[in-house]
Amino acid sequence: MNADLNKAVGWYPGHMVRAMRRMAEYLKLIDIVIEVIDARAPRSDANPILDQLIGNRARIVVLSRDDLADPATTKAWLSYYGSKHFRAIASEARAQQSVSRILGEVKTAAKERTGMSRVIVVGLPNSGKSSIINGLLKRGAARTEDRAGVTRQLQWFRLATNIELMDTPGILVPKIVGEAQWKLSMIGAVPRERYDPEEVVGHFHDWLVRHRAGRTQVPDLETFAAARGAVRRGGEIDLHNAAQSYIKAFNEGTFGRISLEAPDEREDHETT
Repeated sequence: MNADLNKAVGWYPGHMVRAMRRMAEYLKLIDIVIEVIDARAPRSDANPILDQLIGNRARIVVLSRDDLADPATTKAWLSYYGSKHFRAIASEARAQQSVSRILGEVKTAAKERTGMSRVIVVGLPNSGKSSIINGLLKRGAARTEDRAGVTRQLQWFRLATNIELMDTPGILVPKIVGEAQWKLSMIGAVPRERYDPEEVVGHFHDWLVRHRAGRTQVPDLETFAAARGAVRRGGEIDLHNAAQSYIKAFNEGTFGRISLEAPDEREDHETT
C-alpha cells in the first residue's frame, strides 16, 4: 500500500505518559501482576516498559481471546513465555474455566510469598482485563476494609485468605509504530476515532496475502463490501462503513482463527 500509516493512526504522547505514571504508582502496592495480552498479536499488544515497572514481582501472562487466535501459534507463544520463565495461560476471558486457571496461578504465586499478596490486572485497552476482573470477583470475593498504608481511593477485594485484588484495571498505553499500528487497530486496542478503517483493513489484507501465499479465503474490502450490500445512493460502494463492519467481523471470528504475529517472526517493514 502507498498510504502512510502515521497519518492513518494517531496517538497522544501525553496520554501515554499519564497512564504509565499511574501504573507506576499502582505497582508500588502490588506483589503479583496479571498481564493480559491479546493472543492474536502478543508482540504488539505488550508494553516493553512494563518489564521495567514490574521488576521482580510475580508475573502471570494471560493470552486472551484464545478462541479467535490460531491454536498452533498460541501454543508457540505459550512455549516462548515458558522459556522466559513466565507463567502463561491461554484464556477466553468470559469462560469460567479460564478464570479458574488464572486464579490457580495467582494462588501458586502467592504461596511463594509470606503475608498478604496484592494483585493487579494490566493490559492495553480492550485486551480483556475487565472481563477477567469480573470473572474473578464473581467467585464470591468480598470487599476489604480501608487500612493504613493502602490507597483509600482504590477498592480491594479478597480472593483468598492471603490474596487481594485491586478492582481497577491497569491501562497500558504504548507508543505504537510500524505494523503495530494497524494490528492494534484491527484487534480493537486503538479507539475508532484514531485510525482510518479503510487503511487498516487494506494493510491487514495485504499482510494476509503475503503470509498465506494465496491460501486465504478472507475477502478484501471491496469484495466484502459488495457481499454485504454496502452501497450508497447512485451505486457507489460505501468503503468507509464497510471497513468498520470488516473489523467488527474480524473480531467476531467471521474470518476464522487468525493470529497476526508468531514469536519467531520479525515485523514486516512495508514501504510507504
